[in-house]
Amino acid sequence: MLITALIFGLLGSFHCVGMCGPIAFLLPVDRNNPVKRVLQIFSYHVGRLLTYGTIGVLFGFLGRRLDLFGFQQHISIVIGVLMILAIILPSKVFSKYNGSRFMYKWVGKVKSALGAELKRKSMDSFFTIGFLNGFLPCGLVYMAVFGSVAVGGAWEGGLYMVFFGLGTIPLMTTATYLGNFLNTTFKQRILKAIPVFVIIVGVLFILRGLGLGIPYVSPSNMVAIEKVSNNHLCH
Repeated sequence: MLITALIFGLLGSFHCVGMCGPIAFLLPVDRNNPVKRVLQIFSYHVGRLLTYGTIGVLFGFLGRRLDLFGFQQHISIVIGVLMILAIILPSKVFSKYNGSRFMYKWVGKVKSALGAELKRKSMDSFFTIGFLNGFLPCGLVYMAVFGSVAVGGAWEGGLYMVFFGLGTIPLMTTATYLGNFLNTTFKQRILKAIPVFVIIVGVLFILRGLGLGIPYVSPSNMVAIEKVSNNHLCH
């Protein structure tokens, strides 16, 4: 699942360049000092990864609580179905129920803070910009959060989100250096591939929840029970 999170982030970064690209383009990096510029961009990405990881830990913890009540496999199936529905349903239908309207005021504050930080050029401002950037609404981040709930643990959820963030780094870094460098036709082809990959990930979560006995993809309930039993015996 971590590999899928990494690929998800890599493909999703083409969307990120369109949505968060302006922030990357406007980063007040030092164009005359290559070493300082690398450190500034690194600080920006660390801030983003910290936000993603924190969100993943929180939602992974939620998934772990559900796991203790025996709902984890059901949650994995539900998350997979939600991922697929988010792609299949018309965006107008999905937007009515995504709750984003309640976040507008908070998002406005995040954007205001981002604007203030973009005017500064200190090293800590790049970390803050990245940290705030991670809280901006993004459909792909929501999909990754779904995944962090389904992996079944706080640290696992955090790692899932961090791997998602790592996947976005190459393209976002390139955008910082070169600006809007992507060919429109190429970008459109990648954007068409993203929904397909989201559906594939959704199917993987459904298979994982069904417990069909397929190694690594859909381990059976009995295998999971045996692992838990062995852990208790070891302790």
